[in-house]
Amino acid sequence: MNQEYIKPNPWSIIEEGFDKELVKSSESLFSIGNGAMGQRANFEEDYSGPTFQGSYIAGVYYPDKTRVGWWKNGYPEYFAKVLNAPNWIGIRVEVNGENLDLNHCAEVNNFRRELNMKEGYYQRSFEATLQNGTKVAVESTRILHLDEDELGVIQYSVKALNGTANIKFSPYLDAGITNEDSNWDDKFWDIKSVNVEGEAAFIRSNTMKTDFGVCTYMRSRVFKNDNALTEAPEINSDDKTVSFDYSVSLAESETATIEKYAGYTVSLNHAEEDLITAAQQVLGRGLNSGFDGLKASQAKAWEDIWYMADIDIEGDVQAQQGIRFNIFQLNQTYLGKDARLNIGPKGFTGEKYGGSTYWDTEAYCIPFYMATKNQEVARNLLVYRHNHLQKAIENAEKLGFSNGAALYPMVTMNGEECHNEWEITFEEIHRNGAIAFAIYNYERFTGDSSYVPEKGLEVLIGIARFWHQRATFSKDKNRYVILGVTGPNEYENNVNNNWYTNYTAQWCIRYATEQVKKVKDSLPADYDRIMALTQLTDAEVASWNEVADQMYFPYSEEHGIFLQQDGFLDKELVKVSDLDKSQRPINQHWSWDRILRSPYIKQADTLQGFYFFEDHFSDEELEKHFDFYEPFTVHESSLSPCVHSIQAAKLGRMEQAYTFYLRTSRLDLDDYNKEVEEGCHITSMAGTWMSIVEGFGGMRIKDDTLHFSPRIPEQWDAYSFKVNFRNQILKVTVSKEGNSFVLDKGNDLEIIVNGQKVSASSVS
Repeated sequence: MNQEYIKPNPWSIIEEGFDKELVKSSESLFSIGNGAMGQRANFEEDYSGPTFQGSYIAGVYYPDKTRVGWWKNGYPEYFAKVLNAPNWIGIRVEVNGENLDLNHCAEVNNFRRELNMKEGYYQRSFEATLQNGTKVAVESTRILHLDEDELGVIQYSVKALNGTANIKFSPYLDAGITNEDSNWDDKFWDIKSVNVEGEAAFIRSNTMKTDFGVCTYMRSRVFKNDNALTEAPEINSDDKTVSFDYSVSLAESETATIEKYAGYTVSLNHAEEDLITAAQQVLGRGLNSGFDGLKASQAKAWEDIWYMADIDIEGDVQAQQGIRFNIFQLNQTYLGKDARLNIGPKGFTGEKYGGSTYWDTEAYCIPFYMATKNQEVARNLLVYRHNHLQKAIENAEKLGFSNGAALYPMVTMNGEECHNEWEITFEEIHRNGAIAFAIYNYERFTGDSSYVPEKGLEVLIGIARFWHQRATFSKDKNRYVILGVTGPNEYENNVNNNWYTNYTAQWCIRYATEQVKKVKDSLPADYDRIMALTQLTDAEVASWNEVADQMYFPYSEEHGIFLQQDGFLDKELVKVSDLDKSQRPINQHWSWDRILRSPYIKQADTLQGFYFFEDHFSDEELEKHFDFYEPFTVHESSLSPCVHSIQAAKLGRMEQAYTFYLRTSRLDLDDYNKEVEEGCHITSMAGTWMSIVEGFGGMRIKDDTLHFSPRIPEQWDAYSFKVNFRNQILKVTVSKEGNSFVLDKGNDLEIIVNGQKVSASSVS
């Protein structure tokens, strides 16, 4: 399948021509969301061909019982499923008595769909000749409103092209929905009631086990040639669905249009007994604004987002389209309004991976949200982890840890670990380090020193306690070792002394120690409160640091590098460039046994440490490690290309940096991993932003000061971006002629550019 069907365009994702083989891929790529809900780009009308129906509500999940061959102590009881929610987008369409279904039409012409990222809507149009010979032109536009985030609206028009046409619109709600990825074919939804009030319909349902209450609702308006019709619809309902039938008779060239206002109200935000009332209120506001009013206010909301978040690239349309697609999807997934929510790896584009929170949030997403929104948004992501601290302690207790040691989950919805692959659940413990690093990174960027004493220090203490207990003293090495782990490279499991894990553990202990002392010296009341809560003693801190000071790091004298883990050099070191291309991606062609014995690296592992702790190493050390590890890296994780792009740019290897950038920015648009029909890689999209801002722009924070070392790919004429640094908005423009730094908001800002002090308002 050729995925390169997306037309180059700086502000839109465009598909032209109807190809049944591409429907599921396009359903992912054209997905829409507003932070509170989202959906794949399924057709409104019936479609009997291969499709992956998906509608999702933020924060609503089902604890699907873990399915494994045999149980292990400490195993998570369930795997949290992002729930396929009741479907409200459906509009069945009959034309002269025949159901409109593009899978069965005699002919489909001028098919086009567009995801307009500038104004935030999804539009589709086509001409279809049905089996009965009737020819119609169809256009639909769909919006999930950013401000009125419980509301979506669809405008769907049918024009008669060859004679008269009797059109029947049947907008419906369908609560009889299942997940494609159910472990045991469980029923996820309990339908409570199906209600009709006038021309509005409401289905009340609750999730099984978790008991989230949801009201799915709709109300429609029908027009003939822009004139509203008032005839009451015929109502059809059963215990799972409700539909309204509206009939419109058209002469040739006349148009019938339905506007469908629909969405969800949820018990996360309303009392269960008020869900229908809340839905009625949302409908009232939506109908009062009308489709055109909602479309206009949606465009304004996106204009405000783009003002801060846009990256403008001159001279490279594919690169421009890629970065805007990534920024658009990130904002569709998470807007920072609700500290109970987080950034799921598939967002609202698919079910794969379950859960809403991975280490991706702390490692990759927080920098994007810190710099493109106000600091409260990033702080909310840290508060989310503090709120789950007790669950992290319980997760560690299940594995045999004690004394308040905290192990944050690899995958979670509510703080409980819910990932059910042992090599991840028990071994990929480096995720703990990403949580601590995010606290450090947040304070470094925002200058907000209040988070650590208020909430963060408790988290750091729990994490340090975990690393202290997880390390083992080796008499043979006379060092502390960390055994039986999986590093960021998930193509190696159950290894000893993964360098990145050991280094992160050492750093976490030292950072926690430093913060304990800082709070003790400057905020005695907070210190006393936290010590009373955690029962931490000076003796315990000293025992932590014994582990940190004597941590073992595998090293090769021959190569002058840290080894990814013990025994890495025992592998048959065949570079990726020498692999038969027919074997790629290896995760789709090789057995797991073969992958585990190979030297191939799924994503940055040792180099992830060099990214996080860049200031700890010289450029020469980075270069030596990059040159050794990158040739063995297959980049079969969406999180891989961005880190390598940033490091290649730092090393001045701009062609390589650009290649990695293009891969990360167009990972889904060009379907590098041949899996986009399962959904988009949302969390890695923040890495695309990092590739430009930290990679090409060279942005760093050192000593409370913004530093830049700008570079530009040969393929570009110029690029620009903005960062919100401590409530001062700086616009950075880099071109082949020179660089400019202009303050859009705030007082005078002194920055460092290529080692020289520069006023933000000057042009160098």
